[in-house]
Amino acid sequence: MGRIGIPKNRAEKRVRRHLRVRKSVKGTAERPRLVVFRSLKHITAQLVDDAAARTLATVTSTKVGEGKKTEKSLEVGKQIAAVAKQNGITKVVFDRGGYQFHGRVKAVADGAREGGLEF
Repeated sequence: MGRIGIPKNRAEKRVRRHLRVRKSVKGTAERPRLVVFRSLKHITAQLVDDAAARTLATVTSTKVGEGKKTEKSLEVGKQIAAVAKQNGITKVVFDRGGYQFHGRVKAVADGAREGGLEF
């Protein structure tokens, strides 16, 4: 979003919403931020420590098996929870990335909760 002013397209609107969410959501080493990125085909979840400005873990639906996109999203949530458990993380802050908390984004959150993450 290089220009300032009224967003012109869907992507700019999402970035603007994401910045609004990011004002209040901060990740730390003890409680990292669980960020969701959704494309037309895939979904990605990352654990980010904003204090150190580094990514702790990443899981993407390209590595998940067959199924519908929502089913893959649920599996991505479970896998990111498993990776977090291995790193000793039990609590996270959920960052929906400017997307509506619905459908695939909600499936990632549900999968992470099933995997044992608290947020």
